Amino acid sequence: MNHDSPPGESTGQEASNREDARGEDRSREDARGEDRSREDARGEDRSREDARRDARSRKDARGEDRSREGAHRQDPVRADERTHRAFLARVAEPGDAVFGRWIREAGAERAVRGLLDGGERPRGVTDGRWEGLRARAERADPERDLADAHAAGIRFVCPGDSEWPAQLDDLGDGRPVGLWVRGRPSLRMWALRSVALVGARACTEYGAHMAATLGAGLAERGWVVVSGGAYGVDGAAHRGALAAGGATVAVLACGVDRPYPRGHTELITRIAEQGLVVGELPPGEHPTPSRFILRNRVIAALTRGTVVVEAAYRSGALVTARAAQRLGRFAMGVPGPVTSGLSAGVHELLRGEAALVTDAAEVAELVGDMGELAPDRRGPVLPRDLLDPGAGRVLAALPARGLAGAEEIARGAGTTTDDAVGRLYELRSLGFVERHGDGWKLTRQMMIPVHDDRRGR
Repeated sequence: MNHDSPPGESTGQEASNREDARGEDRSREDARGEDRSREDARGEDRSREDARRDARSRKDARGEDRSREGAHRQDPVRADERTHRAFLARVAEPGDAVFGRWIREAGAERAVRGLLDGGERPRGVTDGRWEGLRARAERADPERDLADAHAAGIRFVCPGDSEWPAQLDDLGDGRPVGLWVRGRPSLRMWALRSVALVGARACTEYGAHMAATLGAGLAERGWVVVSGGAYGVDGAAHRGALAAGGATVAVLACGVDRPYPRGHTELITRIAEQGLVVGELPPGEHPTPSRFILRNRVIAALTRGTVVVEAAYRSGALVTARAAQRLGRFAMGVPGPVTSGLSAGVHELLRGEAALVTDAAEVAELVGDMGELAPDRRGPVLPRDLLDPGAGRVLAALPARGLAGAEEIARGAGTTTDDAVGRLYELRSLGFVERHGDGWKLTRQMMIPVHDDRRGR
């Protein structure tokens, strides 16, 4: 029997097998395609997730930047006002009330135009002074000042900005045209709870110790210590606050980009890193004696109160304290030796309406909120202070040395013999007196205190 298939049938079978093989290949290709699709989908998902993660990172970074910028982000809408005031800060001297009144009445933009075209000018300004102001105006370049300040990490804060301390408006027409601020914190927020510590440049060791102690104590209580960055008391106050990990502000009488005095360059740089350095004068400006005096009004207005640690009669620290009094702020003084000329000005201030303070708790009690009370100060309570008044009179009638009879003690105490005897037995039970026969005497531990009290009288 022939088992071979017919030729036609064999060809059909092979074609069927090839078709099946192609079908399997297509299935495998489809499976690989599906795998590639799933892999591509996973890749796209990963890409989208990475993109979302990057977006979140950028958003977080922007949030951190905004957080670091804090409350002193400046409104771009006010850029023109800021430029005009930067121009005027270069032209006007600090505290010029005539110039300040002109800005208030005419506005910063009109004041700038008046200086540039020589038209409108403030009332009460002489021809010579007006020419001097215009000469300054010709050289003013506010865009460059603002750009240089920005490059150095300095911002210009103007009235009306969110960072402007409203208490400076108490200076009226003498308020700053604006303030150049170096440092990250918000000046307005820090000024809300601040105290000025000022005093002599050539201070004594006592003055430096008290300034550093007060600065540290106030910082520990959450107060911002404000001073002028000078030698002596100012520097000690700043260092005390920094040593306590607290906040401090240096108000300079020059551009905040050039630390003064030079010997405090490291200190002022550290203040700028941990706190704030503030000034009215544009970058690059130098200090003068009059600018130091005018700077003090800003310290007084910025804070809730001013403490003078050491000051002679002609000290600029007294100018700060008197400015604080005129503005309705607290003026305080730390007493010193009456033989020290560096404490004479403080004592004269204390003879007026200034308050005497000896530590940070007493300062905080004056300038702080309700309930920030200093502890009661009193000497030690002695056992005899707790006696009934009648028993106290009997005890006082006993002699410092030797014995006394009951009748003699009664006469000294102004009472009857029976009452005196009763009181004496009460005092004996408390350990104040001893009986020897018919006489009474003080116990050993009572002899010296009572004897010293009587000698002190």
